[in-house]
Amino acid sequence: MSSREIDKLISCISRLPGMGYRSAVRIVVYMLKRKNVVMEYLLKVMEVVYRNSKTCEICGNVDVVSPCSICSNLKRDSSTICVVSDISDLWSVERSGFYKGKYHILGGKLSAVEGIRPEDLSIDALYGRIKSSDEIREIIMAMSADLDGQTTMFFVNNRIKELGVKITTLANGVPVGGELEYLDDGTIIAAFNQRRNVE
Repeated sequence: MSSREIDKLISCISRLPGMGYRSAVRIVVYMLKRKNVVMEYLLKVMEVVYRNSKTCEICGNVDVVSPCSICSNLKRDSSTICVVSDISDLWSVERSGFYKGKYHILGGKLSAVEGIRPEDLSIDALYGRIKSSDEIREIIMAMSADLDGQTTMFFVNNRIKELGVKITTLANGVPVGGELEYLDDGTIIAAFNQRRNVE
């Protein structure tokens, strides 16, 4: 039986998304066996991220600077904004290395079940961002193909279509019910290449 402190560590890790008790035990055992290498380095990295991470004032990404490294990158295409529901979706698209434009994170999806309303998302911020820019030509709605994702996409489309920008959505590379963060790079690239106009 492990000590109370180690039990607390296992409990903390088991509460992370995608983790269970058994996975947490394996991780803690692995870290304890290599604490001088793994744990020490992990603690240093976590402290740096904890002290320095901030939310980007433009797109909502998390970085150690604001505006984030994507928004402040002059080599990125400012004429295209990819709208995603969460930070993990942005990171998934970035992992593919295909998309070279900018982003906007809504901070979730509309959901009657979870009580998430339009005012809970950064839809108004997206509207203001488009309206105040002469550069933006296309908005890519990179929403998951589940009901909440599609509902969010159509709501955002109705909100911003009066601004006259082209609004597209990812194509058939995304399976019905598919979450962006779980798709492989090839599927994401195919979905971007075959994107279509939102009706």
